[in-house]
Amino acid sequence: MGILIIQRIFQKFRTVSHRLFITPYYKCILGSMGAESYIPQSARLENPQNIYIGKRVWIGRMSWLAANPITGCLNCTISIGEGSYIGNFAHIYSISKIEIGQNVLMADKVYITDNLHTYSDVQKPIILQPIQQINNVHIGDGAWIGENVCIIGSDIGKQTVIGANSVVTRSIPDYCVAVGAPARIVKRYSFEKKAWLKTDGEGNFTEL
Repeated sequence: MGILIIQRIFQKFRTVSHRLFITPYYKCILGSMGAESYIPQSARLENPQNIYIGKRVWIGRMSWLAANPITGCLNCTISIGEGSYIGNFAHIYSISKIEIGQNVLMADKVYITDNLHTYSDVQKPIILQPIQQINNVHIGDGAWIGENVCIIGSDIGKQTVIGANSVVTRSIPDYCVAVGAPARIVKRYSFEKKAWLKTDGEGNFTEL
């Protein structure tokens, strides 16, 4: 019982100290940070002035958010909408624009990027070749992104589910379920039937 009391006191101390010292620091260095949002000390932020956090956003531990305009983009940003939850060990890397909507749920170890290393010169190590902007990324309101998902230069629609371990290399529309590597649309919500129905991988219904 004594150990539990000590743990609770320690947790309370950590919560209060984070609210008094860590959160004000983040509010100073970020582009913006809404009320009741939480970023742990273990998070890694690169160019935080280009990162915009809405209200009641939770960022998991050991997450890495980078908004680096390395290709010269004048408006390089990461924005995370109100009420969204970003799991532990997230890696979100923008050289142009990554926008995460409101009330988005992400599991652990999600990777989101709007760029890739080029590899066209086979005489040069890939690490020495330039980074190329692909497409801006937008994740719609209410989406659910499963564990270990990679999203590369692609949009995710609102209320869309991306299954665990999927690799998304093309945009997925609203109200879909996509799984696999590369991700394919296996279900879509039918407003006519008021149900989630199976699809052929391209989003066309196979059952009516």
